[in-house]
Amino acid sequence: MSVMAPAADKKLTGLVAATFTPFTTQGEINLREIAHYIDYLKEKQGVNSIFVNGTTGESMSLTVAERKILAEEWCLKAKGNFLLFACLYRMDQVVVHVGCMSLKDSQELAQHAAQIGADGIAVIAPFFFKPTTTEALKNFLHEVASVAPTLPFYYYHIPAVTGVNVLGRDLMEGIEELIPSFRGVKFSGSDLMDFGQCVSYSQPHWSVLYGVDEQLLAALAMGAHGAVGSTYNYIGCHVNELMLAFEKGNLIQARTIQFKVQELLSFAKKLRFDLGVNKQLMNEVSGLCLGPPRLPVMPCPHAHAQSILQKYHSIFPEC
Repeated sequence: MSVMAPAADKKLTGLVAATFTPFTTQGEINLREIAHYIDYLKEKQGVNSIFVNGTTGESMSLTVAERKILAEEWCLKAKGNFLLFACLYRMDQVVVHVGCMSLKDSQELAQHAAQIGADGIAVIAPFFFKPTTTEALKNFLHEVASVAPTLPFYYYHIPAVTGVNVLGRDLMEGIEELIPSFRGVKFSGSDLMDFGQCVSYSQPHWSVLYGVDEQLLAALAMGAHGAVGSTYNYIGCHVNELMLAFEKGNLIQARTIQFKVQELLSFAKKLRFDLGVNKQLMNEVSGLCLGPPRLPVMPCPHAHAQSILQKYHSIFPEC
């Protein structure tokens, strides 16, 4: 494994695609698709940063060894540090999610991320033995961040999945004294009051990134610095238009695009819009071969995929 120097500590903003993990039809990780994937995100969707091995990437269904292999390949290809199978484009930032149920596994992945030149690491709250207080969660995050002190560190807040209901604003209180490398939150929750307080408390060098794609515009109004989401893999170009319209003060255009996103996701949810369906929609839209999800997530029924794809094309023309 080659050791790479991480990029300078640059504030993470704009759209960040939460990437799917490519699998073969036999359920093994498929590294060959990653270079094509990166090119697709940059060229077709205008997405310049990625969040790998997260929820969308099925991280909790991967072994530590698999997560290392994937993280290294994403960094290698996205940063352009290779000679063969070159991508046409490079990513601005690659954030690697290293959260696990085991503190030791999280630390191992954090150290590895530093060695391979990741631009940052993120950690989800452990959700089997749950931290029951803000202090317990902070201590867990501190222990992970301490083994990779040069990497920007992000807390991945997703209470609907973890069942850990520590408020993001409470987590931020005094966090930089405990974790000097702290650089922000991936806020994948629907509590906009808590989100707004996170933005209000945020320091100039922090990033508060929103992770609920269907209500991004509301988060932008609250001051979000960017967004991390799975749908940006295939509607990133349109959401970039939403963000630009918002920046220019064109709320009517921004609202129109947000309503289109909501229309697609509302339709998909009626057909059981889970990770398997989401991944298959990415396969259909992008033409990439990302394979099926890994059990216990079930593959998407063909009829569901075609129905959602038809709806997608009726709402969003090609970029």
